[in-house]
Amino acid sequence: MLQEAQPAIPGGAHVMTVVVDYPPGSPGAPPHRHTGPCFGYVTEGEMRFELEGEPMRVVRAGEAFWEPGGDVIHYQDGNNRDDVPLRFVVTMMCAPDQPMLTVVEADELERRASRRAKN
Repeated sequence: MLQEAQPAIPGGAHVMTVVVDYPPGSPGAPPHRHTGPCFGYVTEGEMRFELEGEPMRVVRAGEAFWEPGGDVIHYQDGNNRDDVPLRFVVTMMCAPDQPMLTVVEADELERRASRRAKN
């Protein structure tokens, strides 16, 4: 078993599975959130993974990750290495009629800075 979770899944959720490729050194997506939980698996490379309230950690090829969605900010999903690409597969669950990913604006990041773990 790679991971186990009991997430809250929005009623009528839209579910999408995608493969994400980042080149060496890529910072990844900007800070964002999802309306529902996301489950992923790194197939190549290493990902910098940081959720609001948790310290940044590295998820390596063969390891799984998840996030609860909702009001939690996903700060980092970038490539931890600048010499090899990163590839991961992620299944995202989204509340009906909502975007799958919403970028968090700079003013909100500033207001919530105290919620970010110190590394």
